[in-house]
Amino acid sequence: MRIALLEDQQEQAQHIQSILSERGHHCDSFPTGQSFLSAALHRSYDLMILDWQIPDMTGIDVLKSVRAQINWPVPIVFLTQRDSESDIVEALDAGADDFLAKPARAAELVARINALARRANPDNEKEVLQYGPFEVNTQHRTICLHGEELTLTDKDFDLTLFLFLFQNQGRLLTREVLLERVWGLAKDINTRTVDTHMSRLRRRMGLNPENGFRIKTIYQRGYRLEAMKSEAANEDLTKAKAPDSNREAQILDD
Repeated sequence: MRIALLEDQQEQAQHIQSILSERGHHCDSFPTGQSFLSAALHRSYDLMILDWQIPDMTGIDVLKSVRAQINWPVPIVFLTQRDSESDIVEALDAGADDFLAKPARAAELVARINALARRANPDNEKEVLQYGPFEVNTQHRTICLHGEELTLTDKDFDLTLFLFLFQNQGRLLTREVLLERVWGLAKDINTRTVDTHMSRLRRRMGLNPENGFRIKTIYQRGYRLEAMKSEAANEDLTKAKAPDSNREAQILDD
């Protein structure tokens, strides 16, 4: 997992990063609330760990900003010296998913993080996944639409990208995140390559309103897979069938 850590004490931050890296996680550490929020809004993290007392704001303020500005429910853990009942209640009421007191005990920290990850991604352990009319068999590495198997030009890549989109449904995915998480840190690939593959995936996988989903292009940011409500899907289909003369004023996703 990619984890963001808010911790202003360098020794503490290095200790936590060491614990997490030994378990195969990648952890970025930030000493201030502003630096943490800047990264959280422009990168993609699977989980966040917050300290309460930091130089420029409180961990509670950071938590509230994350919940207000990030459009998907990223799991958040408080790791702090403050451990009174009122502190725990305040953090949980503000949107935290768990609360741990310092000093961090390695086994407990990792166990709680893994438990949150399982709850956030329950599909990871399933062999067959169903997303509307799409059925994904993770063992046979196939994707079916309305019961018919789709042709994958690059089976491993197309399936990885498809699953990453659905597992992060509703979440803004920047081009940099897609390069990192799907291509595997291949940052030498031009971001235009991402656009090409996303366009191809739209067409080949049938990711359109007719099938209940669309890949929304977010200008200068990236992409977001959205589930379409029936009314919105019908409206999009009507626009798609409109005469060419009526399309000039429309903003198209692709």
